[in-house]
Amino acid sequence: MSAERQPVTEEQGASVRALASRINASVVRDGLSLESALQQSESPSGRDASLLRALCFGALRWHHRLQWQADQLLTRPLKRRDAELAALIRVGLYQLQWLRIPDHAAVAATVGAAESLGKASAKGLVNAVLRRFLREDEELARRMAGAPEAVTSHPGWMLERLETEWPDDWREIVAANNEPPPMWLRVNARRATTDQYLAKLGEAGIAAQGTGEPPSAVLLDQPQAMSTLPGYADGEVSVQDAAAQLAAGLLDLKPAIRVLDACAAPGGKSAHILESCPGIGELVAIDRDPDRLGVVAAEFDRLGVTGTLMHADAAVPAGWWDGRLFDRILVDAPCSALGVIRRHPDIKVLRRANDIRRAATDQRALLNGLWPLLAPGGRLLYSTCTISKEENQQQIQRFREEVSADCRPVQTARSTRQILPGEANMDGFYYAWVEKAE
Repeated sequence: MSAERQPVTEEQGASVRALASRINASVVRDGLSLESALQQSESPSGRDASLLRALCFGALRWHHRLQWQADQLLTRPLKRRDAELAALIRVGLYQLQWLRIPDHAAVAATVGAAESLGKASAKGLVNAVLRRFLREDEELARRMAGAPEAVTSHPGWMLERLETEWPDDWREIVAANNEPPPMWLRVNARRATTDQYLAKLGEAGIAAQGTGEPPSAVLLDQPQAMSTLPGYADGEVSVQDAAAQLAAGLLDLKPAIRVLDACAAPGGKSAHILESCPGIGELVAIDRDPDRLGVVAAEFDRLGVTGTLMHADAAVPAGWWDGRLFDRILVDAPCSALGVIRRHPDIKVLRRANDIRRAATDQRALLNGLWPLLAPGGRLLYSTCTISKEENQQQIQRFREEVSADCRPVQTARSTRQILPGEANMDGFYYAWVEKAE
């Protein structure tokens, strides 16, 4: 089916599938993010850990298709209290279509997981549904052709928006969203050149390539555990998508300037700014979440860079600003994240259409609140990891119109960039930069 297939063994059993089902249910039923659900679970080790992640990510990546299939195969819908059982059926259907494991072993382990979930009485139901799928797979595929949400494994509102806003690209966007993501690295320019680090990877037997844009970016042929990356503990390299690495270059950094990263966590862009311009005057990194700000601090320590970290709401400068203007402001705004679905497939399950309007409102507050803090001649860089035009092109058009008398005239074609998911193997990102008149 896709590159997501991976080998597993029969002895990887019921307990892993039961845990995957609990995690899946906590996302679908309770609205927990997959990242949070994984953190709160007792993850197994070794091969079981790899299988757990494959099941969790895969069952959410293909949730809408799997749920459609389950609905066709069940004689009556399951009740809300049976959310873990419903998740187990989706996990089982996912295995039969994407994991390289014999059908009989996949069915047996999934049926066994029902007992691990405290649903021993449902073992017959799980067995019947999975075996019916194996018998009726081809017929289901024919019927599915008339169900766009199942075919694309995207919610209807999201499909409608993609088709409307990206009529020539939506099919490629959907396909990219359904693929596992590549692993990009960012080489710390203070510690090594990209060529030097590529040589280290080669010596370690890790195949990779530099792409040239951005210069710090390295693309691995296959994802690797961070602990296996040479020099990772010493701060030579970080994990960051190439699209996110573009921010430092678009800020047009220079020595001695003062830079604000208004929504800094988890710290990748802030660190890259400091790596790219060692002679920078000051970097102020702000975030509303103290725990996530702690992640930024730890990342700075690992990479050997220094900045001013502040726990504050960037949209309300009165609570934290010292009155000194910034030469550069990065507004890496909270957004609907429709550009990073391949990394966070739970977005397709958790996001709702009205979330985009709420995100746009918060983004507008950030832009309006931070613009007065930009020095004459300075540059504000607006960034999101979404492809929603309401949050991107329309947001910046409105903002430029409101502050037009205070901006340098810049051509829109030269001051914005929209990257679609999968383009040059990057995540979906949007950048727009606005310069204040001197």
